Amino acid sequence: MHELGLLDELLQLPHQKMTEGTAHFGPKVLRMADFTHLPSRCKFIAFMPQWDFLDFLASRARKFPTFSLRTETQVTDLLFDADRVVGIKASTPDGPLEVRAKLVVGADGRSSIVRASAGLEVIDSGSPIDVLWFRVTRQPTDPPAAGGSYYISAGQFMVLINRDAYWQCAYVIRKGSFPQQQRRGVEAFRRDVARCVPFLAGRTDQIKDWDDVKLLSVKVDHLRTWHRDGLLCIGDAAHAMSPIAGVGINLAIQDAVAAANLLAPELLAKSPQLKRETLASLQKRRQPPAR
Repeated sequence: MHELGLLDELLQLPHQKMTEGTAHFGPKVLRMADFTHLPSRCKFIAFMPQWDFLDFLASRARKFPTFSLRTETQVTDLLFDADRVVGIKASTPDGPLEVRAKLVVGADGRSSIVRASAGLEVIDSGSPIDVLWFRVTRQPTDPPAAGGSYYISAGQFMVLINRDAYWQCAYVIRKGSFPQQQRRGVEAFRRDVARCVPFLAGRTDQIKDWDDVKLLSVKVDHLRTWHRDGLLCIGDAAHAMSPIAGVGINLAIQDAVAAANLLAPELLAKSPQLKRETLASLQKRRQPPAR
């Protein structure tokens, strides 16, 4: 954001600053990370709702005459010319839409329609966990946590993210065990939460039923090849990551920055097609950190 000249404006949005990461093992607290020593302009992680961040980026991008954003528009398939991807098909409130492009970038997440339509090979690494998301109110007497904290207790693992007025809670469960949790009942789940994070004990009744709990089915996989002629996949579409510590979104943004820097010269050139080796160079650069 600093390199784009947008940092000061971004930090005017409501956010919480996380300067360190802590893990709570019962009464013991372990400081896992201290960001104040990082050799960067911002020595903290800024937590803000994703929609605020995306709206901010969209509003600044609209200043460019060639920028176009279509909301309520979902990619349904790719357009091909022989073996080359030349655009996308999409559904909109006004009916079907086709968009043609020199390059299609698949950045549509862990359940990517783009990568499936492209027939790219997915290698599943497997994941031992799923995550249950819910929220409870935050009180002034709660332990300080600028950003988030990890709680490991009573054979359980939770992450609490400070959203100012409430805690966004991530409760880690064994892969595929959500139906078993539901059969035990929401009251048993409330007791488990209270045992893991005791200061929430008086507020677990805010989890009224299973409608207040959202299942995130965790995938960890990657594409053998991130690209084909006319197409590049980045972020979770190329390498679906565990949600722990926000590693997926951070790697995805790094992919996007690297892609912009590598591809801009060719995208600005008069050549009608991008070279396959240019797309391959992005995977060569970004695959090691993703792995």
